[in-house]
Amino acid sequence: MGNYRNFKLVVYFVAGGVKRATREQLEKDLAFFARHMRLDKVYLEPYRDFFAGEEQVKMCKAVFQEHDIEVSGGITTTFLAADDPEGKQRMFDTLCYNDERMTSRLRKVSQFLGEHFDEFIIDDFYFTNCTCDRCRAGRDTYNKAHGITDGSWQAYRLDLMYRVSQEYMIAPAKTANPGCSITIKYPNWAESYQETGYNPEGQRRIFDNLYTGTETRDPVTTDQHLPRYLSYSLMTYFENMWPGHNGGGWFDPFDMHITEHYLEQAYLTAFSKPKELMMFCFQALANTMNVPALGFQLDRLDAVLDHCGAPVGLPCYLPDHCQGEDNVQDFLGMVGLPIVCTPYFPSESPALLLTRSSACDPEVVDKLEQYVAKGGRALVTHGFVQATMERGIKRITSIRFADRKVMAEDFLVEQVPSKMHWRLMTYPHGPKPILITVPEHRNNASWALIKTRVGQESYGMLLRDTYGRGEMLTLTVPESFSDLYHLPVDVLTRLRAAFPVNGVHLECGAQISLFVYDNDAFIVYPYVDDGTQPSLVRIHVAGQVQRLDMPVEGKSLQPLFTTDTETVFEYRAVPGQYTLYQIVR
Repeated sequence: MGNYRNFKLVVYFVAGGVKRATREQLEKDLAFFARHMRLDKVYLEPYRDFFAGEEQVKMCKAVFQEHDIEVSGGITTTFLAADDPEGKQRMFDTLCYNDERMTSRLRKVSQFLGEHFDEFIIDDFYFTNCTCDRCRAGRDTYNKAHGITDGSWQAYRLDLMYRVSQEYMIAPAKTANPGCSITIKYPNWAESYQETGYNPEGQRRIFDNLYTGTETRDPVTTDQHLPRYLSYSLMTYFENMWPGHNGGGWFDPFDMHITEHYLEQAYLTAFSKPKELMMFCFQALANTMNVPALGFQLDRLDAVLDHCGAPVGLPCYLPDHCQGEDNVQDFLGMVGLPIVCTPYFPSESPALLLTRSSACDPEVVDKLEQYVAKGGRALVTHGFVQATMERGIKRITSIRFADRKVMAEDFLVEQVPSKMHWRLMTYPHGPKPILITVPEHRNNASWALIKTRVGQESYGMLLRDTYGRGEMLTLTVPESFSDLYHLPVDVLTRLRAAFPVNGVHLECGAQISLFVYDNDAFIVYPYVDDGTQPSLVRIHVAGQVQRLDMPVEGKSLQPLFTTDTETVFEYRAVPGQYTLYQIVR
């Protein structure tokens, strides 16, 4: 593939760096990178706020090529406020696509990129939040023509950015270079795409490829409260959306304060089996400790991926343009459910996950009913049930909602039945009270596998409904999704046991993820966070298993014990250290 067996290592080079670059300094910086890692490719950016200059672009391009580094182009669609005489309010200087000055510049830069590169990528500022007079008039005209009466921006901006992509981005570049390949990079804030015009449904029909933003941020001190599992799940979403056309994952070192959080972005992106690992950006990484730290891990990741097949997991259905329980699937991934995402209803999967976002599909209840009746197993959030309460979900469950909430701290967990025990209950106590919605249900029509107890009352937290040949399990997610991290081990383990992937599930606390592959390989990764400590993790594998090999370490893990249905292993998990296992049956 390149300097690594399983991915290309690429770096982005911003326009400001191009404008200021000298050959001497560029050679020094490349020598620094070369001491620690092996670059395959650079995305060289002529424009971000301003044009870097043709001669500078040519000089930088020549230096990289002299080092046998492949060169492609890049663009960031921003326009400085100082250059806008109208003074329009545009967050992050994104373009107003109803301003001829801005669209004219975009057309010119797109043409330049086509003339100088056979491939270029669009950075993830390719959206609009402008509410100027022309934009509001465009919205109102569009909404009136399409019978939209609520004044919303979504439909108008989706249409606008589709047309802008054709007219101002693709057409000028392809006219200059018919063979030019254009990649659109999508940011990490997936459930907000439609509000600002990101349109994967339409744009995947007109661009050549897409790219995935896998950068995460400190969840406490930044607006982008993104669970780190998103660096993996969003990659699976776009790969499943357009198989073979997801160019790679793009991560950066910004807005995080722990080195391992930077490295985790690379780990989780790599676990998705990407074509490229993109580091943003050359200027922010040169002569920093992130480069040697990541360089050390790249060879280990390459060795791990040698043994990994295709990623598999519990598919979460996220239809195009959906929004609901923002990133709840990633919080579930952070507590050990191996989640992959797809914009298509996974009717052939043995199990699936539906959230309030899934309910944006107007036909989802009919699809779910057919799926479960044929023998499928569905995990749904209570938000999904609430959103579909008047759309037919009552056919499948007796759950109803009366706008009640309780503080949960004590739990009752019904264990998985086996020859060793039947309906054995455990009574774990949580480290802190968490607020949950009460799903009222009819006894013996729906059954609670996990309950929370308050005084002399108990309330279902994981409720089971059988339907036809299959079943639907409803999970009451805490009102604050991160409170999932405070659920006791028994509660989390029972949830994972209900939805194993390839027969594997974990017995442990929160903030440990499981990544599963279709060749009996899997990776366990415990996250680094405030207060995290090494812990014992038990790995449950269905059936009789001889051992778990650790091919990268050259070791094996022997069974702790076996039952009539599974083999159980135990190991000491250290935060920040991922381990690959291969099942030997």
